[in-house]
Amino acid sequence: MKRSFSASVTKEDGIYVAQCLEVDIASQGSSPEESLANLQEALALYFEDPRPTITPDIKKIEVEIGAA
Repeated sequence: MKRSFSASVTKEDGIYVAQCLEVDIASQGSSPEESLANLQEALALYFEDPRPTITPDIKKIEVEIGAA
């Protein structure tokens, strides 16, 4: 699924910064095109479905609670 976003590109100290206007995501590059390409990648990663990097070993335990 594709979705459109608006972005602004500014030059700061010789580096181009691309900022998404709808989502608080930014990226940078040595040219306006590179900063926008990096922003596209950052947005794709931001909206990617989460995946566990380590599958937890879940166990059930019983604990007696209350006065004996």
